[in-house]
Amino acid sequence: ATPQTLEGRTVVVTGTLANYNREQAEEAITSRGGKSPGSVSKKTFALVVGESAGASKLTKAEALGVPILDEADFEQLLATGELPAT
Repeated sequence: ATPQTLEGRTVVVTGTLANYNREQAEEAITSRGGKSPGSVSKKTFALVVGESAGASKLTKAEALGVPILDEADFEQLLATGELPAT
């Protein structure tokens, strides 16, 4: 049983991650109770940004004040459900 660290939270992934393909990243999110839609909205809890990230998602996240995470931050989020301290 996977801990439900992302229960009710929406996490969007953009770009290429070193340790996850897109399906694996989405599975990591949904298996912990979260949602992983293809677009950023005001309901988005965090945006995970990898290599070659889409500029439109990044721009929208910045405009909405959505926290932007790198892969290490994403792994911490999966483990704890907490955003890393900035």
